[in-house]
Amino acid sequence: MHTTLRTGRAAAVLTAAVALTVAGCSGDGDKTPEKSGGTKGTAPVSTVELPRLKGEKVEVAAVWSGPEQENFVKVLDEFEKRTGAEVTFVPAQDPIVNFLGTKIAGGSPPDVAMLPQPGAIQQAAQRGWAKPVGAEAKAQLAKNYSAGWQKIGQVNGEQFGVYYKAANKSLVWYNSAAFDNAGAQEPKTWKDFLATAETISASGVTPVSVAGADGWTLTDWFENIYLSQAGPQKYDQLAQHKIKWTDPTVKAALTTLAELFGKPNLIAGGANGALQTEFPASVTQTFTGGDQPKGAMVFEGDFVSVNIAQTDAKIGTDAKVFPFPAVGAQPPVVTGGDAAVALKDSKGAQALLTFLASPDAAAISAAAGGFLSPNKSLDPAAYPNDVLRDIAKALIASGDDFRFDMSDQMPQSFGGTPGKGFWKALQDFLKNPKDIAGIQQQLESEAAKAYQG
Repeated sequence: MHTTLRTGRAAAVLTAAVALTVAGCSGDGDKTPEKSGGTKGTAPVSTVELPRLKGEKVEVAAVWSGPEQENFVKVLDEFEKRTGAEVTFVPAQDPIVNFLGTKIAGGSPPDVAMLPQPGAIQQAAQRGWAKPVGAEAKAQLAKNYSAGWQKIGQVNGEQFGVYYKAANKSLVWYNSAAFDNAGAQEPKTWKDFLATAETISASGVTPVSVAGADGWTLTDWFENIYLSQAGPQKYDQLAQHKIKWTDPTVKAALTTLAELFGKPNLIAGGANGALQTEFPASVTQTFTGGDQPKGAMVFEGDFVSVNIAQTDAKIGTDAKVFPFPAVGAQPPVVTGGDAAVALKDSKGAQALLTFLASPDAAAISAAAGGFLSPNKSLDPAAYPNDVLRDIAKALIASGDDFRFDMSDQMPQSFGGTPGKGFWKALQDFLKNPKDIAGIQQQLESEAAKAYQG
């Protein structure tokens, strides 16, 4: 789940949106996400024509679980109602390309897969698994998506992916009661962020909750720091392995990250506790316990709101958010996305891609919370609170000025595999943040193998 908007206009828009939203969030902006499909619990308006598919079975594979899976199933339920098809959600494992390879080798691929990396789309197309997007879905894409969002679903100019979900992954969510008790302010810079963490620590609350059990969250920490500190040009070069991981810019970013990771008293449970904390728990432990949570802040994307909804905290009052602090001249803006790809050339698969490219499907997920859509035709009123609404508006306002984040541009064996490559190296770094040179060598050794392969 990763994409990177360029700094500058997009960063400024998102920074302003988050700051204004959190400062003035009130009214129905404080409500928890709606639990039923469609805007405010109503059936979504039909804007797209779908075929009748009575008797046809459609399988959809994704790595989503918990509330994320439940909310997507609501979209599939609506597709069933409109077409008469029977749709089954197939839970997949990371890395999903390996999971799909096993299914295809066994002769039972799902009809559609939700792929979280552009590299995975390229692999699926190059291996002959993916089927080109049909005319109806292409028409929806042309109508509802910017050229940039269409392009990242293409391989050699042919459309294979429909980007259904986007995410702004440059946000820090915080427990407002813990901040108020400590007299802490929202930081604008990395230096201020560390000072705020020390202030909260002095009040008796551990300041930062880190999901170290999930390597992808650690890559997001690094990517935000690197993008802001080294700048977009170096970021692109490192993503493509045009510069080595032994480059001084990597050393600088790891040194910056070590200013947090090297102080166990600033991290909930210390390094060992963080390495046992999965992403959902990193959020819920921030928003339970009133003004004495296990951690006062948690870094991650807009989708954190899904996990906040599992607590009693209300977004905009108990749970607030600020942009990832600027390390260099500009604050970073890293986003992510998931694309639907057809693996069977069937009417059901193509009809589902058409539906997912429409604002009808996006409205259901938007109302459920924890979701951003790159669909420019989606009415912002579909989002359940002002925080998500303004973040979504800023995403659309960025137009084509974006690109996918570093780990999602890498070969999946290095940038997207649990317990290996980039993920594993940063888990090792969390254990021992003093060994910067060793981690750089580890990253370079693993990257060299992956990019050669």
